[in-house]
Amino acid sequence: MLGAPIAHSLSPVLHAAAYDALGLTWWRYQAIECDEAGLPALLDSCGPDWAGLSLTMPLKRTVLPLLDRAESLVTEVGGANTVIFAAAQRLGYNTDVPGMVRALAEHGVGPGKTRSGVGPALILGGGATACAALAALRDLGERSAAVAVRYPVRAGELRSAASRLGMAITLRPFEPGASGGARLIISTVPAGAADIFAQIFRASVKNPPAVFDVVYHPWPTRLATAARQAGAVVVGGFDLLLHQAAGQVELMTGRSAPVGEMRQAGLAELARRAGIAPESPRCR
Repeated sequence: MLGAPIAHSLSPVLHAAAYDALGLTWWRYQAIECDEAGLPALLDSCGPDWAGLSLTMPLKRTVLPLLDRAESLVTEVGGANTVIFAAAQRLGYNTDVPGMVRALAEHGVGPGKTRSGVGPALILGGGATACAALAALRDLGERSAAVAVRYPVRAGELRSAASRLGMAITLRPFEPGASGGARLIISTVPAGAADIFAQIFRASVKNPPAVFDVVYHPWPTRLATAARQAGAVVVGGFDLLLHQAAGQVELMTGRSAPVGEMRQAGLAELARRAGIAPESPRCR
């Protein structure tokens, strides 16, 4: 697992649980601090005993010119979170998008199920995860989305991804009023950044019936708590982390991922970090 910073990552726990359940006792997965400048050399150092790498920010875009081949989804989204070493080549994949779709599906938000509101789905944030969210919405049958961003002038990568995905986007200010009529909110911003949107669930307007907050620690976020109390479907970032990791396990091992064992291990680690009894961050 590569990124900067990376010490907090839960991915090593999830992958270790998967390898243990699959009987791959000789496999190892660890967090490695690596920034953009260090990525080329690290990739060059990976020998034939390496199966693959997971990438988090800021490396998902940096890795693209260093790949030999990439699946079409990587090109469309503009980012790869997985590198597989095969036949002396570096192959790029994106498991964030199917991870989002599966996380939503677990909570009953699937194709045709995002249309109970009057307005488009709303994405909070305009970075790499927001681009993945656009692709997930496309897979859910959406053709447009609103995106709340702080600095519209920095939304170039998002606009380009939307064009490649065939998605129409409307930029809105990063403020609670941007949520008017949204049938689904997907928050892709760091912990605390979406707190101001919690107030929409106390307003005298129709609330979004579903909220997906990609934060997994600390959990629940203020947005998730307010949405849950208002009766909305709430999907947490742990579900995304779990399912994108499961996709990586399958790419790296060629076997079906033991999602149940991975979930149990991840929740136990989150509970340990919080000093509480294990409790799923998934809620309806």
